[in-house]
Amino acid sequence: MSRKPSARDRLLASADELFYAEGVHTVGIDRIIEHAGVAKASLYSCFGSKDGLIRAYLEGQHQRRRRRITARLEQYDNPRDRLLGVFDGLIELAATTTFRGCAFYNASAESPGGGVVEQVSDENRAWTRELFTELARDAGAKDPDALAAQLVVLYDGSSVGARMDRSAAAATTSRMVAAALLDAATA
Repeated sequence: MSRKPSARDRLLASADELFYAEGVHTVGIDRIIEHAGVAKASLYSCFGSKDGLIRAYLEGQHQRRRRRITARLEQYDNPRDRLLGVFDGLIELAATTTFRGCAFYNASAESPGGGVVEQVSDENRAWTRELFTELARDAGAKDPDALAAQLVVLYDGSSVGARMDRSAAAATTSRMVAAALLDAATA
């Protein structure tokens, strides 16, 4: 017999679905509570506030993103393919019918600066920069930091483009541009 998920897990699952599809500030706590099938007190005892739930949602998004990208990179044997594999993963993700772009960008676009969204988004972006810097260094880039800065902008732009166009074409194009940037940075 399988156990019913905890109130915390149901709240997070509801936040994942509703926040990603509609926005962290558009969706109210009453809607999340109803969708999760829990009492209002559960939200406050598990997360303290809506901001606490937003933090947990974004941290969960970050952890899943890290696992997804890390698993993708394990498929490749050489540094060049590993770096371009980040873009391969975005192409695959952008091709899904549920792709709505970057959860961090979406949440940041509707949130004031200085809050929980900015804090967790900054952590996610720092990880992305570090990842691209490491991959650029491993691939032999003469200036890994400069290449990483270019790749972050390219990755961000292709995520937005894929969302706006409802197509993986921007991500496919960004992979080709990333390959050209990598070739230039290692020549």
